[in-house]
Amino acid sequence: MTRRRFHAPPDAFAKAQVTLESDEARHLREVLRLKPGDEAFVFDGEGREFRCRVETARSDSALLSLLAEVPAASPESFLDLTLAVALLKGDKFDLMVQKTTELGVSRLVPVITDRADVKLRDQQDASKRLTRWQRIALEAAKQCGRACLPVIDPPVAASELLQTSVDDDELRVMFSERGGSDFSAAFAQTPAPTKMMALVGSEGGWSDGEINLAQAQQWRIVTLGGRILRAETAAIAVTTVLQHRFGDLR
Repeated sequence: MTRRRFHAPPDAFAKAQVTLESDEARHLREVLRLKPGDEAFVFDGEGREFRCRVETARSDSALLSLLAEVPAASPESFLDLTLAVALLKGDKFDLMVQKTTELGVSRLVPVITDRADVKLRDQQDASKRLTRWQRIALEAAKQCGRACLPVIDPPVAASELLQTSVDDDELRVMFSERGGSDFSAAFAQTPAPTKMMALVGSEGGWSDGEINLAQAQQWRIVTLGGRILRAETAAIAVTTVLQHRFGDLR
């Protein structure tokens, strides 16, 4: 039987109980119509998941007792993959968040590029988008069986991201339609990394300044092939091929 899965932050767990609030409690009671005595599973977004029994169920909160810690329905990839993607119009970025969460990214970074399709109006606009992306990632994680939620950063300028210092063991790759090496050739002699940041641009591509800066900062520049992909397609394809090459997608 499919697990009826809910999320609660780590601080909602206390001793042998966990409390669901707002949307999660409402989904338990009003959508799935669970009642006291029914079984459900709750994960904390940091890798732990528990088999639980519903004790009380109200529209604004629900109390469940913890019966046992269980393995997550789906394991995490052993590739710690950060995906940085240029801001995209409409619901394209939403789609990318959903699908790459399902594919196992650890972290998502929205990037403001020279040719980005979207310009943020102000900090409030950025905060609203971030909240929506976090909600989409949560729903995708619940659906695909992950017990870890990807971290989603606030939007950052490409020039800042390209110059950010990283751990020595993190492989940094910019995917570009020009100026890069073929994917197979670029990784032919590369030992399997455990930590990686992949950067995908907008449909307008990277500016010369961004490519030059990436080269100066020792990013590896790679192309995916001869066909020009939409930005959201490229992000999903990049995640897929990297999880296949270095992660757990077999």
